[in-house]
Amino acid sequence: MYCIHPVRVSSLKPILLSILFLFLSLHIFAEGGEGNKKFNAGELIGNHITDSHEWHIAGHLAIPLPVILYTPGKGLSASMYNKLEEGEMDGFKLDAKHNIIASDGSKFYDFSITKNVLSLFISILLMLWIFTSVAKSYKRREGQAPKGLQSALEPIILFVRDDVAKASIGEKKFMKYMPFLLTVFFFIWINNLMGLFPFFPGGANLTGNIAVTMTLALITLVVVAFSANKNYWMHIVAMPGVPKGILFLLTPIEILGFFLRPFVLMVRLFANITAGHIIALSFFSLIFIFGEMNVGVGYGVAVFSLAFTVFMAMLELLVAFLQAYVFTLLSAIYIGAATEEHHHNHDHPEAHVEEAAIV
Repeated sequence: MYCIHPVRVSSLKPILLSILFLFLSLHIFAEGGEGNKKFNAGELIGNHITDSHEWHIAGHLAIPLPVILYTPGKGLSASMYNKLEEGEMDGFKLDAKHNIIASDGSKFYDFSITKNVLSLFISILLMLWIFTSVAKSYKRREGQAPKGLQSALEPIILFVRDDVAKASIGEKKFMKYMPFLLTVFFFIWINNLMGLFPFFPGGANLTGNIAVTMTLALITLVVVAFSANKNYWMHIVAMPGVPKGILFLLTPIEILGFFLRPFVLMVRLFANITAGHIIALSFFSLIFIFGEMNVGVGYGVAVFSLAFTVFMAMLELLVAFLQAYVFTLLSAIYIGAATEEHHHNHDHPEAHVEEAAIV
């Protein structure tokens, strides 16, 4: 056994606070100071929490992303989004809401690399680099105390293993699901953190996208469904010892509950991440809303608004970890319930008497 030396987060707090405060301030002031254009808080917040065909940097500066469209019978059409804005993409144009439409109204399929898609690729590459680096460190430093990235991540990996997987699934079967649980945890956590920083490659609201959280929840549903044993399905379809008259009401509820669990996972992650971004940006927007009314009032509000926004940013660092933990924990609990072995002796009154005596 060797000692684990976790990273001292307390020493990094002032640095993280300063960097995050600077990034957020520059970003919002760039958004709010575009010429004489009236500040639109709804547009600012909407642009941040929704997907886009370009990656906004500051002011009018944005990175256009590839637009890839497929029309049945015509094939693929590809271009950069800025070309489409200029009307140079044959057969396609933007409507008043900047949605891509076919000029002749024909049906097409959109395979574009949007902001969320690019952020997804970046987070995947980042995770591959992290896990391969840590794996190489374990092979190269076998039997030695961890250091560097290995030392920083080992407490988190052990936490997921011991307090999430092993505690929820059981010592006999938890290792089978460790790759899935670790992947889910780090995917959500890393993307939550990336969403806090408004500059490339951060700033995308990936885990606040309902399609992404729905996909994660559906994967959990599939894992639970294919891991479930006969006892689990029997308790859902026809719970032993329950009269048939009661089963008529109980079985539909159990089946509905099976699908509601991933639905809860989907909504919880989506709502918490999106709400945090909206609250932080809303308080920043108060500076410009009051500033347009009176410059002095704007400066006065800025003091409290910036302070509360920094507080919210720090709180979101906690929420980023907490939401990854909750999603992973609930997934492990659902898997543990589906794989739990049935103990026949529990059906006998003597077994319950023995259990009560032990307790």
